[in-house]
Amino acid sequence: MAAEAIDLRRHSGVHPRLGAADVIPIVPLRGAGTAQASEAAHRLGRRIWQELRLPVFYYGAAASGRRLADIRRGGLAPDEGGPDLHPSAGAVCVGARAPLVAYNIVFEGMSIPAARPLVRGMRLLPGVQALAFRMGADGIQLSMNLTRLEEAGVGPVYEAASALAGRAGEPELVGLCPVGAAGPGCAGGLLEARLAAAAAGAARVRRDGGEEHERLAARLAAEGESLKALGTDQEAILGGAERALALIRVIRAAGAGDPEIEAFLEAAASGFRRALGRGTERDAAARVALVDRWLAAG
Repeated sequence: MAAEAIDLRRHSGVHPRLGAADVIPIVPLRGAGTAQASEAAHRLGRRIWQELRLPVFYYGAAASGRRLADIRRGGLAPDEGGPDLHPSAGAVCVGARAPLVAYNIVFEGMSIPAARPLVRGMRLLPGVQALAFRMGADGIQLSMNLTRLEEAGVGPVYEAASALAGRAGEPELVGLCPVGAAGPGCAGGLLEARLAAAAAGAARVRRDGGEEHERLAARLAAEGESLKALGTDQEAILGGAERALALIRVIRAAGAGDPEIEAFLEAAASGFRRALGRGTERDAAARVALVDRWLAAG
């Protein structure tokens, strides 16, 4: 769809890009490893070239650690197809990597020259890749990739950027964020919540099972939509773990489960559980203990 709808010859924008579908990362989650992600990236890359005739560059663990910046710099031949890029759709970068967060902050009333010290300061934080782009007539967008989330998640990064800029900015999450690294602007974009929502939507309840099954199908659909909007406070996070684990039991009881759906829900519940703070573990000890028992039971 990207290749059909986007013509790079008529596309304008300041963010670096190589193709209509620019970057496709394969990210290993709970129970998967980097080697599996790399194998999946290579399978996908071969299909993209064979079926769509779009050249492919590999990056990250799928290319011995090669960075996207190295590919964007030019001078490299595609790993699949080529050597010339597609005239209107360019090429596709397919990689295997750990989770990262794409996160922007807009600062009104700041020029690009004034933003340069801000960018330099943000790059001193562990795993923070930062650029600044003009945004509107009188502002800039601080565009970042956060690659070491345990050391510099969204919350600390937002605080650091605001301090360096001397003002609060408008946060924007691009894509999803693991709940353990979430902060301002991440409500409604939690990775674990979307995993649980996808599992609820994928469960196929028998439509010939009568009124009870019809009600259950509607409940699962509503639960999936509700999970997508989950917030980032501790009560919401604990509730997310409970809801993901409860969905496993509901779906099993309806005969609608399968290993992939349950893996999504277990990954979601585990991520929620890891994001609980010590205060929540203390104040909601009984609920947290039940979550732990359910996770241990599988």
